[in-house]
Amino acid sequence: MLLSLVLHTYSMRYVLPAAVMMGTAPTYVLAWGAWRLLSAVLPARFYREVDDRLYTIYQSMVLFFFENYTGVQHGGVYVKRSAKFNEKEMREKLWAQMKAETPMYLVIFPEGTRYNPEIPKVIADSQSFAEKEGLAILKHVLTPRVKATHVAIDTMKDYLDAVYDVTVAYEGTVDHKGQRKLAPSMTEFLCKECPRVHIFIDRIELKDIPEEQMYMRRWLHERFEIKDKLLIEFYDAKDSKRRNKFPGKSVHSKLSLKKTLPSLLFLGGLTASMLLTESGRKLYVKTWIYGTLIGCLWVSIKP
Repeated sequence: MLLSLVLHTYSMRYVLPAAVMMGTAPTYVLAWGAWRLLSAVLPARFYREVDDRLYTIYQSMVLFFFENYTGVQHGGVYVKRSAKFNEKEMREKLWAQMKAETPMYLVIFPEGTRYNPEIPKVIADSQSFAEKEGLAILKHVLTPRVKATHVAIDTMKDYLDAVYDVTVAYEGTVDHKGQRKLAPSMTEFLCKECPRVHIFIDRIELKDIPEEQMYMRRWLHERFEIKDKLLIEFYDAKDSKRRNKFPGKSVHSKLSLKKTLPSLLFLGGLTASMLLTESGRKLYVKTWIYGTLIGCLWVSIKP
């Protein structure tokens, strides 16, 4: 009975960080909205600077839990995984970022969806597509699609410094039969069910990337073949000493408390001060309700 209670309590470790991260969201939205109104008469660069700072504060607060509680771009261009991909709209959004001279990292997931061992049909369809197109069949990653990658690099080739090929692997995601399991969820991270996350980064100069879409497609698939070999070694190496490792020198990356704790205290303090008064609680609840509805409406109508 006591053991069951302890196990149940441990499994609920994610409740506190989830409550704080979600609970401070209305405070962040209100702070952003207030600044948006106040900065309406100011030059755009002032709005962007404070907007980026607010976003950094919220993300630093989130990182506090992942760095300390577990032990372990602002904005986005969303691409539909279908034939409805609108190249013109994507180029216009990227041009807008360049025109504003926004310092940014643009993250692209060429697979279009996650590798999920629990949905074998997606993996099988991806491998069938590769075979049909005369491409190497991949085991631990899906076949990449080139269109969004080509549009992004072609549009921003005079704005980008380089392309970083990032491969992520998770310890503890292979069962006793040697089969891949689903990547850990946020809840599992917060419950310390993923011992380590391994990240392999390769910097690629723009001059080494083909400009024509046909050749870039082949180049992109070759990059994914490299990823697949890395992951085969990581997950399937016969020598246990080579498993759960990427080649090369590893660097343990950890954020210090002074980079995350102030953000937690700032947002947590603002939220607590709001909840201490009746008018603050009403504003908080209305922000949750109407902010969610407006956000859903905005995403559904904005191209």
